[in-house]
Amino acid sequence: MPPAAGLARTGPESSLDRRMKILLVDDTPENLVSLEAALSGLGEELVLANSGREALHHVLNDDFAAILLDVRMPDMDGFETAELIRSRPRSRQVPILFLTGYRNEEHLFRGYDLGAVDFLFKPIVPEVLRSKVAVFVELSRSNAKLKEQADELRRQAQVLQKAEQKFRSLFEAAPDAMVMCRQDGEIVAVNSQMEALFHCGRDHLISRNIRSVVPGWTFRLQPGWDDHWRSGRAQPPERGMELEAWAPGGERFPVEITFSPLSTEDGVLITSAIRNISERKRAEEQIHQLNTNLEERVLERTEALLRSNEELQQFAYVASHDLQEPLRNVSIYAQLLAKRYHGQLQGDADQFIEFIVESAQRMEKLIHDLLDFSQVESRGSDFFTKMRCEEALDDAIRNLHSLIEESGAIVTRDPLPTLVGDPIQWTRLFQNLVVNSIKYRSEEAPRIHVSVDGSGREWLFSVKDNGIGIEPQYAEKVFGIFKCLQPRDKPSGSGMGLAICRKIVSRHEGRIWVEPTTGKGATFCFTVPKN
Repeated sequence: MPPAAGLARTGPESSLDRRMKILLVDDTPENLVSLEAALSGLGEELVLANSGREALHHVLNDDFAAILLDVRMPDMDGFETAELIRSRPRSRQVPILFLTGYRNEEHLFRGYDLGAVDFLFKPIVPEVLRSKVAVFVELSRSNAKLKEQADELRRQAQVLQKAEQKFRSLFEAAPDAMVMCRQDGEIVAVNSQMEALFHCGRDHLISRNIRSVVPGWTFRLQPGWDDHWRSGRAQPPERGMELEAWAPGGERFPVEITFSPLSTEDGVLITSAIRNISERKRAEEQIHQLNTNLEERVLERTEALLRSNEELQQFAYVASHDLQEPLRNVSIYAQLLAKRYHGQLQGDADQFIEFIVESAQRMEKLIHDLLDFSQVESRGSDFFTKMRCEEALDDAIRNLHSLIEESGAIVTRDPLPTLVGDPIQWTRLFQNLVVNSIKYRSEEAPRIHVSVDGSGREWLFSVKDNGIGIEPQYAEKVFGIFKCLQPRDKPSGSGMGLAICRKIVSRHEGRIWVEPTTGKGATFCFTVPKN
């Protein structure tokens, strides 16, 4: 008999593959041999017993498709053995075929009363025996098959029941309001959060339409939905739809809904998570209002700073021009005093006059640098043009010709690029850096090298010298206004040179810094964008 299609297999060997056991019971060895020979063609497992007690021992340990039981046996006959077999629930339904050499109606009645399914009279015809036993073997195999299927169905039902319980637990324990609807919006399940959100019980919500509490609720399956769920792939949930909801008899409030479809035997069900976002909306509105106020305040502050910066630039420009004229008079008349009355005045007068002249000259230079600093950003983008950095460096060296010759400085360079910038300010930038290197020189003649690295997205310029260097604690301070380190045996500068350099580099959207070293020279680095 061919195996049934779709039979569930619960173990490594199912009832289709397993050989069925047949118990042969007879006190005569020759009869057992004959029975075994007649049934060997069935291909099943034959178990032999010489007595009723031995048969009971086998029945206690194994299950049998059929039992062939001799009626006449010493000590315990076939009827007594059958009665004991039928008394055990496990073997109560096993088919028993009595073997007898006597046609006795009393035996027949007693046998059938004990649950016998047939009587075979000796001498037994092998073909008849084999045919009858085969029927009971197949019947037992079919019963075993049905039992396996029933066990598998029971196991699957338990798995489904556990899965359903787990789903219901997760559904109920969800932090958001959860509702399960059909495609037309009919509510089939809700959790406790749904009851709390809409202030009504499940019995009031179930079987109603979700649109009665969320009017804008709508959902459409994406194309290819059937392919998704049949292949075991879930359709990605739709998230973040903001709608308006209201509780029966209550006020409206904003909600955020996510949708997740689920295919069931009753059709497609859509699980929706509903979250009250009233607090979030209020917070967003507050943030929006704060941002608006902040933007207004920033705009007002920016305009105030621009006005203040413009006023400061105008003040610095006017103050510088207004200060230069009286200071020039002080310097001129002090120099006339020094020239006309040199050696004629008593005491320290000549030294005092010299101090006045030096201070006036220093003040004049300071005012000039302050004017330059205030005018760095006053030059608009119209002054930017395509320029060669080497020409700017050449102009700076020409401007410093006397200082370079006097100090014996040597200025070298790598090939410098062409870029967009303000040529006058680039000349001032190089000039201030070279002057700084010469001013803070060591005992050796100044050696200054200008290099550039274009491997990145910015041009990285370096101006390296062999001077006295800069200690780390001063690496940032040197770029401040009026910040000047006193070089050894040299008069101090105005402290504006490096501050002007930083302002020029910043105007070209770059940054400048110094790599500090003590006694081994200093390296000033600055970057500008390539574009």
